[in-house]
Amino acid sequence: MNRTTTLGAAAALCWAFAAEAKLELLDEIVAIVDEDVVLESEVNERLAAFKAQAKAADQPIPDEETVREQIVERLIVESLQLQTGDRAGVRISDDELNEALSSVAAQNRMNLTQFRAAVESDGISWVEMRETVRRDLTINHVQQGIMRSRIKISDQEVQSFLASELGRLVTADEYRLSHILLAVQDEQDRAEVSRVSQEADALLQRLQSGEDFHKLAVAHSSGQKALEGGDLGWRRTAALPTMFSEVARSMAVGDLRGPIRSGSGFHIIRLADKRGAEAQGQVDQTEVRHVLIKSSEIRSPNEARDLALTLREEVVGGSRPFEELAKLYSDDPGSALSGGSLGWSQQGAFVPEFESLVHTSDVGVVSEVFQTVHGYHFLEVTGRRVEDFSDEYKRRQAERFLLNQSFDEELDSWLREIREDAFVEMRGEEDEDTQET
Repeated sequence: MNRTTTLGAAAALCWAFAAEAKLELLDEIVAIVDEDVVLESEVNERLAAFKAQAKAADQPIPDEETVREQIVERLIVESLQLQTGDRAGVRISDDELNEALSSVAAQNRMNLTQFRAAVESDGISWVEMRETVRRDLTINHVQQGIMRSRIKISDQEVQSFLASELGRLVTADEYRLSHILLAVQDEQDRAEVSRVSQEADALLQRLQSGEDFHKLAVAHSSGQKALEGGDLGWRRTAALPTMFSEVARSMAVGDLRGPIRSGSGFHIIRLADKRGAEAQGQVDQTEVRHVLIKSSEIRSPNEARDLALTLREEVVGGSRPFEELAKLYSDDPGSALSGGSLGWSQQGAFVPEFESLVHTSDVGVVSEVFQTVHGYHFLEVTGRRVEDFSDEYKRRQAERFLLNQSFDEELDSWLREIREDAFVEMRGEEDEDTQET
């Protein structure tokens, strides 16, 4: 399920409603749903949004009463999911909400500030927009959690899928190539072929010297994607031209290859990006240890720094081992008992100041004393390696694919179950009798 698409649709609904008309909101109850209610105002808002979207798309509007009944039913099912989330303690943080709104803004080619201004200029309350998106995020979390508990993917299913032709296709690496074609008009004209070949060599040299691929593609390429800077988009090797597929596998991101001769002329390609098991599975890891000295009620910040400086000098001077000082003095309880060792980690595991030194320090060299939000540190990188997680990455891809295959069907089944088990009392204006389901 694409969360961004769902949120974009929610934003569109809010926008469409404001564009259609300002409605007089009514607080009459349409339905009682377990411990919640569906209000007339909610139904009217959804109905107005539906009409506005249909009008914008130049689509015929079905019988209004039929549409209204479908909207009421959808609001009932949404209410049941929100109540499930409330009982499960699902809470959407402001950071997660802002991230989701930023994604919607990006879809509209705006930043968050611009998006808010556009929303408010269309007469939509920003608070209401945030609550609409928060509601959709909550439902998404509930659905994902319930489906994870209901859909079980066995190891045998994963292995069988990975061994299948579809599995190999799904888990294959994807490449984003940029392409320049210098066309040969007459293959029989040796002089023409030689001239274009020399032009291709010269163009490759310009690219190797740092000139912009996009600009040169627009100016010189005869390829179909010339105006896009030669960008061929994301493709698996099976979808690449045969002459590029083998070459792409051997390229690192940023590499250039060419000129490659074909019947249509000479090609130059650049690997702009790569993703998949091979790209994501190779992870650089660093083994590091440190000593942390914190200030406290009995130790001022200056005293903490001075102690860290003194301990570092003892380690560098060889008078006491790193491990011993870490066990005796380090204020990091998670690593002190291990002689300051933080084990093997990958990029992004530490706060920025610590991270920077981890990735710039030479192995076996004790760093200078530095400060982070935690206190004063000195560290030593004790090893570096590249770990291959490509098999694990493929397993996760396979599990996601198999989960998504069953997701919609299982979700429909669960929604029917909770709808059938719920207490729903309809409140109609025309019928004095109430209907319970």
